[in-house]
Amino acid sequence: MMPGVAWLLVLLLLALLVAALHSWQRAPARSKIPRAQKRRVEALQRMEALARRLREQEPSLDPRPILELPLDRLVQKLWDEELSLESVLCSYLEEALTVHQEVNCLTDFLDECEEQLQALKKLKKTERGLLYGVPISLKDPFNCKGHDSTCGLAQFLEKPAAKDGVIVKVLKAQGAIPFVKTNIPQTLFSSECSNPIYGQTLNPLRLKKSPGGSSGGEGVLLAQGGSILGMGTDTGGSIRIPASFCGVCGLRTTGYRLSYSGVASAIKGQKSVTTVAGPMARDVESLVLCLRALLSEDMHRLDPTVPFMPFREEIYSSNQPLRIGYCESDGFTQPSPSMARAMRLTSRLLQDAGHQVIPFSIPRIEYAVKHLFVGGLFADGGATLLEKLEGDIVDPCMKTMINQLRLPDLLKCFLAWILKYIEPRASQNLEEMRGVRTPKKLWEQHSAVEEYRQEFIARWRSLDLDVLLTPAVDPAFDVGYSGKASDSFSYLHLYNILNFPIGVVRVTSVTPQDEEDLAFYKGYYGDSSDTYFREALQGSVGLPVAVQCIALPWEEELCLRFMKEVETLVKNHREPEL
Repeated sequence: MMPGVAWLLVLLLLALLVAALHSWQRAPARSKIPRAQKRRVEALQRMEALARRLREQEPSLDPRPILELPLDRLVQKLWDEELSLESVLCSYLEEALTVHQEVNCLTDFLDECEEQLQALKKLKKTERGLLYGVPISLKDPFNCKGHDSTCGLAQFLEKPAAKDGVIVKVLKAQGAIPFVKTNIPQTLFSSECSNPIYGQTLNPLRLKKSPGGSSGGEGVLLAQGGSILGMGTDTGGSIRIPASFCGVCGLRTTGYRLSYSGVASAIKGQKSVTTVAGPMARDVESLVLCLRALLSEDMHRLDPTVPFMPFREEIYSSNQPLRIGYCESDGFTQPSPSMARAMRLTSRLLQDAGHQVIPFSIPRIEYAVKHLFVGGLFADGGATLLEKLEGDIVDPCMKTMINQLRLPDLLKCFLAWILKYIEPRASQNLEEMRGVRTPKKLWEQHSAVEEYRQEFIARWRSLDLDVLLTPAVDPAFDVGYSGKASDSFSYLHLYNILNFPIGVVRVTSVTPQDEEDLAFYKGYYGDSSDTYFREALQGSVGLPVAVQCIALPWEEELCLRFMKEVETLVKNHREPEL
């Protein structure tokens, strides 16, 4: 046999062995996933059964008036006993099931909500919390005793939480009734909302569109009225993207203002990029009420690493004019026509209301989003993420990233060199995905993040700003595009490096003119990411467009005050009908 042929046979055998090994490794996933899917079916059947039992107590119940109540009025009616706890829970159980049938957003039903309802009925009025009787939805990774927190990973299945996480405990102490968990992308490291266990969640506003991620299930459930208040998490926009794509409000809090104890994660230990928990709702006042409830003594008592900082009413209720930084573009991603128009509209409304709007530019944006964000996220070369996927089926929304991480370092380096002049941002991604490689380099990376944060704050202080206004990323992408156009999320990634509180508020909708102008979109780099961004946004007339309201660390109250100002001005401004 010729030596060349022999080598080919050896390589073929090796390839077959590798394929067989991967098939064997996936076997545990294949055995766990059908069982998890069956458990979800059974859980939702129990949810339907509870809804039926509650409805039998009030056969004439009309859920519409209940579902239309804003959170503050709902709480007041529950406190005054104008509404029963049963009627409110029944209304949201039924509506959540209806929404799920359309868009596939639920992963689990929290059976204990019925027992909690009965316990709340026994409380004296003086013992009722700020969220008394409010049904609340939770993103999948929030630990609830006896339930899996899967992060969309087979490896995390059949490992129910031994106890509630801190945030869940505080919400329950304040009278909230967690009743469902919602869908996420596999590993949470995606702006889509799909995983091999529970499948793809769709955007109810247009079913070919993504709801965003990773808190996508929360976004759609809130947008369609199946929940009135939810909790999400945010590593690179995971609260803000779904809020923007689905037309609801979301708040990314300062890291460590809320406890992260008892929230599952595919990656623990990375420090450069701050992952946080935060509320999502249909309006700003609901976010405020949730934060008032969360920032209680219970939060600090249950997790002493969280500072005891009660909600500062005097900051939120102030009516002093604001000095607002205005940043229509970050210089890295050209805003879409609707993003730019939303910024100009909001700026004009703010100025007409007596606020000062001052131009602001982002320092060293490419360095921040590539070297600090991507480099910080994959400081270990993706080893931890790949470890969590061992034996699992890789979801389509994750395949591009995972395939890149699995490349040998030499090949990453070679491809980065080839792409340097034709796809510079893709080249930088591959370079940063190699990881920092030594403890010394990791410390240097941490130092670089802190230096950049101080540089950003210095520019902010030099203009004597109170808050900052920037675009969100919208409208919603077509399903499957978030990974292809990931560079466009620079507007969101930056603030997880800075660790600033930041909220999303809807201000307008995509117009036919926005759609026409999109045809001429080129982007700043003219690369594949810019092309995919344009393609992802097509067919979006009528979909929501939001802005981001930003404050300095620990200034959630000021951030919310700014969000409320924007929300109020937009509500009082009548745009022409589409």
